[in-house]
Amino acid sequence: MMQFHLLSFEGPDDYARAGGVATRVTGLARALAEAGHECHVWFIGDPELPGHERQGEVHLHRWCQWISGYHPAGVYDGEEGKRVDYATSLPPFLVEQFLAPALREGRRTVILAEEWHTVDAILHVDLLLRRQGLRERATMLWNANNTYSFERIPWNRLAQAAIITTVSRYMKNLMGVQGLDPLVIANGLEPEAFVLPERDAVAAFRAQTRGRTVVAKVARWHPDKRWLYAVDTVKVMKQRGGRPLLLARGGVESHGTEVYAAAAAAGLRVVEPDCTVRGASGLLAAMRENREADILCLRMPLDAEARRLLFRCSEAVLANSEHEPFGLVGLETMAAGGIACVGTSGEDYAIPGNNALALETNDPNELVSLLSGLRRRPDWGRAMRGAARRAAEMYRYSSIVERVLLPRLSWLAGSADRAAPQPRIVARRSPNDSASANTERLRRKRRATEQAACVDAPARTFRAV
Repeated sequence: MMQFHLLSFEGPDDYARAGGVATRVTGLARALAEAGHECHVWFIGDPELPGHERQGEVHLHRWCQWISGYHPAGVYDGEEGKRVDYATSLPPFLVEQFLAPALREGRRTVILAEEWHTVDAILHVDLLLRRQGLRERATMLWNANNTYSFERIPWNRLAQAAIITTVSRYMKNLMGVQGLDPLVIANGLEPEAFVLPERDAVAAFRAQTRGRTVVAKVARWHPDKRWLYAVDTVKVMKQRGGRPLLLARGGVESHGTEVYAAAAAAGLRVVEPDCTVRGASGLLAAMRENREADILCLRMPLDAEARRLLFRCSEAVLANSEHEPFGLVGLETMAAGGIACVGTSGEDYAIPGNNALALETNDPNELVSLLSGLRRRPDWGRAMRGAARRAAEMYRYSSIVERVLLPRLSWLAGSADRAAPQPRIVARRSPNDSASANTERLRRKRRATEQAACVDAPARTFRAV
């Protein structure tokens, strides 16, 4: 039995859930525990919950709670202060209370760290283990879920401290630009993702949308998510005499205002239903009370039950971001037996025309044509939905752990001489950053200034070694 420690800002608490990282950490932890391993998750948890709690066989360690108490809006509220505290206070406790005793007993110990927020923490752990002569006994991995704040990461130091991993071949290629050669350990799904909606709910959904072309989109309000493409698609469908319905769930970002304005300019009726009921019943009620909408912007909590109903019953779920490191929404759609309409970036699980649709242009007529083909050939749609479910099965977290993570760790254990890649730091913008070069330089300078002001003496010590 191995001892695993997952380091992440996000985690299983509602307070700590902000995206795919929480899903990844929670899924990996449960799968590792179910496989018989001791598993600990160290995350920025709810300040009102216990500092340490055991859920099933998973140990939850909520860190930075004294800071979170002043920042009730969620895990990234007060982000920089939390990051510094996490990096300075967590590693000494983790090493002295868990890692050093286990390593001295000869136990196999693995540290898995997620995203840029944990980089300083993993460097600190590396330093403390080296000082005690224990570093060679531990396996340390750091994972990139996205390209966020890549310019802040000391890649040479990180590559020496940990094996670098990422979530898709697309991300592996992006990181190759910086001279990195990460291992790919994909994201996955938990068993709940495969639970099919109740038949009565499916029948009610289809009865309420009979005669309409229903597409869905669940994403942050961000230009990368191609919301304006979704609006243009609805516009084209309506101009052709159809009765489209876009069921949309955005976030809190300002781009939502642009999307609403574009819809209004296209002559589309946008409705925000006043509904707070959770689950499938809430989704059905919102649809029933707003039958004449062209775009229904859902504001109610879209929990797992409602998402599965939405994904299964829509004719297509638009998950075609311009830059998608992995594409969890597309995979969740496939697990629910829906038709995911993905882009061409990180969706390794998608086989266009077989288990999903893939959009390769910005022309809304491409999607309109594909949907018309599905309506003309219902056998194709049924086959695609079945193939989607089968493909998603391969991405259960239990399979990711058994067939990818543990074999990788076994290989790493026998490859102690594996040389870490020597990154070359390439000055480049994110592939989706449309800011001017001057704006980018000013942004980086401001971030560096903020970081220098926040990092205290202990943090400078382990970063400088």
